[in-house]
Order: sequence, then structure tokens, then C-alpha cells
Amino acid sequence: RARVVSAFFEAEAGRLAELCHAMARRFIRGGRLIAFGAGPAATDAQHVSVEFVHPVIVGKRALPALALSNDGPVSLGLVLTEGADFLTRQLSTLARPEDIALGMVHRPTDGGLEPVRRALRWSGEAELLAIGLTSAGADIDEHSCEVFSVASDDPFVVQEVHETLYHVLWELVHVFFEHKGLLEDRPEAAGHDSGHSSFLYPFLSAKETGLDAVLSDISRSIVAKAADVTEMRGAPERPGSLGETALAIAERVYGGGKILCFGNGGSATDAQDFVVDLVAPPPWMSPVSALSLTNDTAVISAVGNDVGFDNVFARQIIAHGGPNDVAVAISTSGGSRNVLAAVTEARKRGLLTVGFAGYGGGRMAELCDRAHVVAGDYIPRIQEAQASQYHVLRLLLAQLVNK
Repeated sequence: RARVVSAFFEAEAGRLAELCHAMARRFIRGGRLIAFGAGPAATDAQHVSVEFVHPVIVGKRALPALALSNDGPVSLGLVLTEGADFLTRQLSTLARPEDIALGMVHRPTDGGLEPVRRALRWSGEAELLAIGLTSAGADIDEHSCEVFSVASDDPFVVQEVHETLYHVLWELVHVFFEHKGLLEDRPEAAGHDSGHSSFLYPFLSAKETGLDAVLSDISRSIVAKAADVTEMRGAPERPGSLGETALAIAERVYGGGKILCFGNGGSATDAQDFVVDLVAPPPWMSPVSALSLTNDTAVISAVGNDVGFDNVFARQIIAHGGPNDVAVAISTSGGSRNVLAAVTEARKRGLLTVGFAGYGGGRMAELCDRAHVVAGDYIPRIQEAQASQYHVLRLLLAQLVNK
């Protein structure tokens, strides 16, 4: 992992800095970010959307973004009628020339490769800023879009690099809103001013107007951020801890149990990513029964409206949880009340409780039977390290439950 991450971001930092500038110019002219993928990459599209729309850094403005995979009925209907053109058709009904199209694929054998390839080709022809995140062997036409390919055939490692990449894009695109002189096509009274970010990027002067200098500083920042997450992933956890968790989960799976996953915001998309990896894994793994409690918008909105948002996961644990099951909670803070309520309910019902948390683990680490804590306090880096944790857990489970 460390070698792939370091090599990728050192090689691509300059292009990514230029991409941040190009995206800022699109946003400032009213463009939106439209993300898409299939399978596990569809959960990355959801993660992109929530990061840009709901910024975790105080003072950052929401930027318009959406994930095509959020509208499941539309996607499924178009798959049935349009086949490999389903993303293109969905995109063509929503996109405008100033928009940004971000398509993601984790492996060349992914069934979503051709739909993503076609959607990006259409995006380039329609004058959108088209961006493709791919892996080794997953070829996308570089004439139609900006392609960033991760030199790995491990889909889990590819996903982790993609996650760091789109987090970095989100973090650094805001820098250009602080340097209005670099947005020469900025319309009068344009929106998306993000407040002061000098405390985050002290190397950038608020009066800087030299594009080359800013791009150079951003490039260095990108490499530093990648190094930060590599260091965080390498922070010591008790040896064998994930292995012990895998054994405990496998025991429940052999007893006929299923895995119920949940979290909020970006952690909700991580919970969904873990479920996809369990239910629809790479071909060398056997599927494991799992359910995401973050997807049923009717249930979540009904429970939230009628009895409070703190109960949206606990109520589903009551409905779906059994004594052979496993509850997997993902949280950056370890203190989300609806997550704690669900873990408490799961313990009452005899479920094995597994938690992934940052910020020292919080109350969640105290409640869970098995807790895996990232020693960090910055949400994007915590989420990236957590992705590695549950990917390793999935690999360990494959060794135990593969048929």
C-alpha cells in the first residue's frame, strides 16, 4: 500500500494541482460535480457527493455535487433498457456544459468499466470537464478525459488511492476561492467564497496571484497529505487485532449470521462499501451475507421523522438483528448518538459488535466487543485509514469463509 500510494501521488501531484484549478474554474461559473461508478465504485461516487456538499471544515462553502448511484430505481431501470449506456443516459439528462464528470472503476474486470468508459466519452464530447479514476489494465480513452490510473491490480488498494485522491481534490479546490486573481473567468458576484483558509494552508498568501507558485505549493501539499495517511495506516494497532475480529465474525457467519453495517455521512458510504465488498466481492472471494442500514431512505426518513434521528439505525437493528449476527459501526468521532444507540441495541440482542473509529475511539470503542481505532483527528485521513482496516478485515474473512 505505502509504495503504491507514494508512487502515485508523487507522480501525479502536479496534474492534480492543475485539476483543482480547473475544477475551481468550473465551480465558480456555476458548474456541478457529477460522480458515478458501478459496484464498489458507486459507493465512492456517494462519498464524493457528501464531501463536496457537506464540508467538514468550518468556514468551507458547500459545493454542488451529486452521485448518479444515489437514485437506485433510475439506475436499475436504465440498466434494463439501456445496458452499458445506462450511465450515459442518466448523465445526459442532468449534465450541463460547465459541469464536472467524475467516473471511477476499481479493476479491469469490473462490469462497470464499459458504462463508465462510455459516460466519460460522452462527457468529453459534451464539453464537461471529464475525469476518470481507474486501475492498471482498466483503459479509458485519455483523449476524452483526464485519466488517473493506479498501478495496482488489487481493487482494495485502488479504492483507497481513489479515496485519498477525491478527498485531496475537495480539500484543495477551495484554495483557489481564496485566490480570486487566479480565477480570471470568475463572474461578477460569483458564489462559493469559502472564508479564510490560511490556518489550513499557511504557505499560501491571501494576496498570491502567481498561478505557478500556488500550483507548486498545492503539489507539495498533495504529497504531504498522502504521506500523512500512509503514516496513519502504519500506526501500531495491537498485533493480531484484526485477525481476532475476523475469527469472531467468521464464527457468527458459520452459525448462519449476517453482518449489519452503518454510519453517518462519509462513514455511511464506507459502511456501504464494506457491504458491497462482502456481498459482491472480487471473484476469488465467496460472498458473505451483509446488509447496509444506511440505504433505505424511506425507513430512515420515517424513523427520523416519527421517533428521532437517534433511532434510525437502532430501529433497524431491532427489525433485522439476530443473536448470530454482527453489527459493524463506522464513525470518525466514535460519538455519534445514532451509532451509539444502535451498538447498545445490538449488544442487548446478543449481536457481536465491531467498531471502527477515530479521535481515540470515543464512547463507541468502550461499547463495542471489538474496536479498531485510528489515531487521528482529521476526518478525511481517518476515513482513508479506516478503508484499509475494513479491506484487510475482508481479506482475512475470505481466508476463513471462502467455499
